[in-house]
Amino acid sequence: MSPNNALLKFPTDYPIKVVGRKDSALRSRIDAIVQTHAPDVDQTRTVERPSGNGKFIAISYIVVARSREQVIALVTELAACDGVVMVI
Repeated sequence: MSPNNALLKFPTDYPIKVVGRKDSALRSRIDAIVQTHAPDVDQTRTVERPSGNGKFIAISYIVVARSREQVIALVTELAACDGVVMVI
């Protein structure tokens, strides 16, 4: 895809939701990955929600995406993180 046909124009606010199994260290692992790929993430815009049965947690971030490659690297590392079930 040529840059003229890009779906997003960078930089842009990019929402990412991570769903994982409830674990006392999951949030810190995910935060560290997000911080590595998007060091300017605004933690005040981060939302954490437990599932109804309390077995899972969903964490939503708004990162400032600067390139397609940055987003792919972030999503790939989050998906590989221990305890993560899904990245949306």
